[in-house]
Amino acid sequence: MLGNPHEADAELRLIGHSNAEHPDVLEIQWRLYAARKQWDEALEISRRLVDAAPDRSLAWIHQSYTLHEMRQTDEAWTVLLPAAERFPEEPTIAYNLACYACQLGMFQDSRHWLRRAARIASRDEILSSALNDPDLAPLRHELNAILRS
Repeated sequence: MLGNPHEADAELRLIGHSNAEHPDVLEIQWRLYAARKQWDEALEISRRLVDAAPDRSLAWIHQSYTLHEMRQTDEAWTVLLPAAERFPEEPTIAYNLACYACQLGMFQDSRHWLRRAARIASRDEILSSALNDPDLAPLRHELNAILRS
């Protein structure tokens, strides 16, 4: 959390085997692998995190994000879609679904999820993120209109 992955790695090695599957431990491991762009390892950890803590929205977000980074966006979409129903007030899920839909050429779905994210969070926050997000580049010219409706 303090930005030193080497120290975090050393601390994780000190954790006993009995606590290795604790969701907090898995969360830190995922963050370390993601920071290093070690996506195969991050995917394994994120799947274990979903199994260990299905009630944590971040578990689902990490898993789908990892798949997206691995260029498996169709699977990222499929994995995250049920989480939107499970966590209806989590704007990151709606936003990420908008990104995945856009990358998959499902522009109507992308617009829907962007609107939903803006209803959950603030319109300005979502617009600010969306304007700079390469995943949403195909819709960039209409983002203001999408988020106004």
